[in-house]
Amino acid sequence: MAEFAAKLGVMQRVLPGYRAGFFDLLAESCRGGLGVFAGQARPTEGIAQAKQLEKAQWTQARNLHLFHGGLYLCWQGGLLDWLEAWNPDALVVEANPRYLSTPAALRWMQVRKRPVLAWGLGAPPLAGPLAGWRTAQRKRFLAQFDGVIAYSQQGAAQYRALGLPADNIFVSPNAASRRPVGVPPQRQSQQPLTLLYVGRLQARKRLDALLRACAGLPQQPHLLIVGDGPERDALEALARQVYPATEFRGALYSTELAAAFAQADLFVLPGTGGLALQQAMSHGLPVIAAEGDGSQADMVTPANGWRLRPGDEAHLQATLAEALSQPERLSRMGAESYRLVQETFNLENMVAGFVAALNKVSG
Repeated sequence: MAEFAAKLGVMQRVLPGYRAGFFDLLAESCRGGLGVFAGQARPTEGIAQAKQLEKAQWTQARNLHLFHGGLYLCWQGGLLDWLEAWNPDALVVEANPRYLSTPAALRWMQVRKRPVLAWGLGAPPLAGPLAGWRTAQRKRFLAQFDGVIAYSQQGAAQYRALGLPADNIFVSPNAASRRPVGVPPQRQSQQPLTLLYVGRLQARKRLDALLRACAGLPQQPHLLIVGDGPERDALEALARQVYPATEFRGALYSTELAAAFAQADLFVLPGTGGLALQQAMSHGLPVIAAEGDGSQADMVTPANGWRLRPGDEAHLQATLAEALSQPERLSRMGAESYRLVQETFNLENMVAGFVAALNKVSG
């Protein structure tokens, strides 16, 4: 695997547990080492945060969270002290103008003539009376960087549409699991089939729509929901009313999470989502996905799953009915998911994308 021959720094607002494997693998490809600067999320966010990193060096930021919703901002105390101590040769930051410490980091690096890359999901078109102004501000913010790393081809296309130079846009496929080895898992499916969701229990995940859709299916699956979050009590109450064949397992990790993937026949993300999709595919599952980080446009094809029209509950129900009526087809689609992760959508390729971008801008 290619290497970055210098010292890398990465700024993150928080360090979720699902990112720990990526940063440790990236550290192995940075000859000078990798330092991560990240703080804690608000308790109400329900983010399962990493406890430690094995290969990368994690410095805790003092996150100051300001306001909520569309007005949310974050300031990270201790940034300049970390930059002075770690002294990175290149820096990767999140492509989010709501993080108020980013301009200070950018200035620190530019004074020393060192490259800074922004990392983000893309730049979806904006709407509303201020769309033109907001788009211009977004472009101005992103144009400050030496390059932009997108999660997906869709995200890269959005950055190009914004007018950023194509040579400075890179793709690093978003992943949480390493490249699997061997043959796809073999499942002995039994009726009822098991439908699995993994992720935080939040309103934007549209699990209420999933419960109602399952209640209207001619072949009703065992619905397994893995995760925790602020909507759990409300969802459990709704499930008791409309779809009692729902099992809430709470947050699972490591071998327990792997066992849940092994139990399932089909994976679904009815609302926003991202990395759990790649994890499901790495376990040889066919997938159904709606909105996300853009990576679903690359990962979900007619050969391994279905893409949902965002917010369309009738389409969700119809897609579930089609999928669950063809268990023999699900097995073939799961094998295709596994192949896609083996060849493309894995942590190794994600790291390779970062290294290629770093080497290009470090010239």
